[in-house]
Amino acid sequence: MKITAKMVKELRDITAAGMMDCKKALTEKEGNMEAAIDYLREKGMAKAAKKAGRIAAEGMIFDGVSADAKTALVLEFNSETDFVTKSDEFIQFGKNAIKVALKNGITTIEALKAADLNGETIETRLTSLIAKIGENMNLRRIESVTTEGFVTTYNHMGGKLGVIIEMTGEATEENVKKAKGIAMHVAAMDPGYLAPEDVTTEDLKKEMAIARVQLLEEGKPEKIIDNILKGKERKFYEESCLVKQVYVRAENKETIEQFAGDITVKGFSRFKVGDGIEKKVEDFAAEVAAQING
Repeated sequence: MKITAKMVKELRDITAAGMMDCKKALTEKEGNMEAAIDYLREKGMAKAAKKAGRIAAEGMIFDGVSADAKTALVLEFNSETDFVTKSDEFIQFGKNAIKVALKNGITTIEALKAADLNGETIETRLTSLIAKIGENMNLRRIESVTTEGFVTTYNHMGGKLGVIIEMTGEATEENVKKAKGIAMHVAAMDPGYLAPEDVTTEDLKKEMAIARVQLLEEGKPEKIIDNILKGKERKFYEESCLVKQVYVRAENKETIEQFAGDITVKGFSRFKVGDGIEKKVEDFAAEVAAQING
């Protein structure tokens, strides 16, 4: 029997399974819609798809560095509950995904999902894991940094936060130790910019406008405010720019720039689990009422 696009769409609408999975199911069951639905349920594909509406706002950050320390990756892998992130299967999946990404030079989630892992795509493996555990999971975002210098990573709070640091110089033991310290600082201090030159004119104007209003409300004379704002600008750079911040482990108030010494911070990436995800607040009473009234 010929499998039409309309049939595939109908099955997809019913099960929310992937297009190719629906086509395969219909082909296997010779166009029998009910049998195809059962096939997808048996394979865990329809069951997994029904969970796709749940918000996966928990999770872990996984990280990896290539053997030559030229490429680093951070990956956010989400789940619905923190409990699942502690399972061996969840952790192993994240580790495998990072290994595949590093090995294949992958830089996007789409490419990662399509990549092969022991004869199956990462996406297929994820679908199976969702069906097995019974909770929605999502490969949310990935970032890759490749450099002529060296890179290293830092993982904080049991995978709740991950950092990549890009440095100039060689990946000697001493330099990597310094870079790890700077990555830890980024995790703790969450700088908004790398250096003063990275602060946009718009951002600086906004900060200074806020400071001006505060000074006026404090009763400072208009004629001295411009001089005060120069100090405020310097303070803003010291607080917001990584290289100007005082290193958190410094005993002598040295800045990150000074702590780095002969090597230079070229860039950083900071991933925190759930950043930007709006967690759904469940109204249990409303849910029960809806089920009764339904």
